Amino acid sequence: MDFILKSLHKQEQQLDELKAMLLGQKTVLTFDEAAIYTGFSKSHLYKLTSLGDIPHSKPKGKMIFFNKEELDQWLLNNPIKITEAIQSE
Repeated sequence: MDFILKSLHKQEQQLDELKAMLLGQKTVLTFDEAAIYTGFSKSHLYKLTSLGDIPHSKPKGKMIFFNKEELDQWLLNNPIKITEAIQSE
């Protein structure tokens, strides 16, 4: 029984990885897809959107969508320099 559970867990992980790869091909993500793509919990992502801290669209005021390119830029907007780069400055 334990083997079956471990096998199912591994298959779920592989499925999640495949979903993430497929999401990388899209240009516009739904709220649920953006949560998977970023790795944020849905509650955290909702908080970011409600505070206006993350770029998103809300056509007709209902569903939330994300431009993947804007989301990527936002995710990388505060890079941390590695020690070697700091020392060379």
